[in-house]
Amino acid sequence: MISFAVAIVPMAKPSFIRAEQPLAPDLASDRAISGGATSRRRDIVFVVNPRGANGRTGKEWKKLLPFLRSRLGSDCNICESLTSGPCHAIDITREAIRDGADAVVAVGGDGTLHEVVNGFFWGGKPVSSHDQDTHTTALGLIPLGTGSDFARTFGWKNDPHDAIERISKGMRSRIDVGVINGEGGEPHYFINVADVHLSAKAGYYASRYKKFGNLCYVIGALQAFFRHQNQDLRIKVDNGDWEVYSQVTALCIGNAKYFGGGMKITPNAHPSSTNFEMVVLQDFKWYDFVFKMHKLYNGTHLSVRNVSLRGASSIEIEEIVRSDSIFVQSDGEYLGFLPRKFSILPGAIEMIC
Repeated sequence: MISFAVAIVPMAKPSFIRAEQPLAPDLASDRAISGGATSRRRDIVFVVNPRGANGRTGKEWKKLLPFLRSRLGSDCNICESLTSGPCHAIDITREAIRDGADAVVAVGGDGTLHEVVNGFFWGGKPVSSHDQDTHTTALGLIPLGTGSDFARTFGWKNDPHDAIERISKGMRSRIDVGVINGEGGEPHYFINVADVHLSAKAGYYASRYKKFGNLCYVIGALQAFFRHQNQDLRIKVDNGDWEVYSQVTALCIGNAKYFGGGMKITPNAHPSSTNFEMVVLQDFKWYDFVFKMHKLYNGTHLSVRNVSLRGASSIEIEEIVRSDSIFVQSDGEYLGFLPRKFSILPGAIEMIC
């Protein structure tokens, strides 16, 4: 009979038995028989946003549990941690890592994944388990939210059953993480795409209309266009000299390829490249987006006039004439306004892929 342990944790306090050995690359390999006894069971925390996608995430998660039991229950101790509001996933993740979890799996959209990634860090440093041994907590993803742009870079289907199969195999790969620093305050981390000005403003407005599904991105873009003005920005790449980019419409910094519900905005970016891809759109008018939107979705916009591309490991951006009105976001989460510095942390997290 399959054994399955589920603990519903309303607050960020999942508790586990300390890991006694490093995580093997495959679940099956962790079941070595010695004198008739199996090796230790793995501790996996599933961070679920039950209100994601207008409550659809919570409903789909409940339907998914029987399959999860059948695939992982005999090998793992599974902790189901339901988030109760903004930033709760960050707290859950930090506590799980400190308690020695083998993996923390984000269940939801890119917003939930974004919070879980930020939970891997605290005070500008990676979070580690209490005993600070060589044990490493992996990041996992089950896409069940409004948007799953990060998963597209790996070619993963938006299918939670496929995601559970990946978790069952347990194969890991090191991925890069972006870090954003502003004027004081804690650093902020991102795994997918950070963006500035029009696209960030559109994302800010789109977050208000998530009840409309992917249509929220269209509504957000229309609202962002209202009274939008292109701005001259000063940019420093890889600690070089400051350069002036005139009439910037939008600037995107990709650790992965997709954002905004499927736009292939930074088509050459990949989370294992140790570099960002920066794409700058200059002097775009509203009608440019109407006629060239298809190019943004299929990734062919790099050939369009007034679109430029650069690779970089650090990017500093500021206004020439400061207005405190140029929006900044990362992974679809609003962060405030310029100035900001974006840096890459190569291989900062192990991800189940």
